[in-house]
Amino acid sequence: MSITNEEKQQIIKEYATHPGDTGSSEVQVAILTKRINSLTEHMKTNKKDFSTRRGLLILVGRRNRLLTYLRNNEFDKYKDLIARLGLRK
Repeated sequence: MSITNEEKQQIIKEYATHPGDTGSSEVQVAILTKRINSLTEHMKTNKKDFSTRRGLLILVGRRNRLLTYLRNNEFDKYKDLIARLGLRK
């Protein structure tokens, strides 16, 4: 269910805004999206796993707050990020 360190490093390399960037909003949203997608697959097979469901909802809320921050402060980066991640169809 969790993402591996190699997957996380690949995401950081792909979405980083400058070398050494591990905590920008874009990187955080990309990592959260990967975790949300893996937990969504888990929930498809384990419908009664309510503790995982709660964790999934917490991650979705955190991602939503980060996206709201990006939308309000850096709209161009927000549009680019949601297009790259395939969010907001």
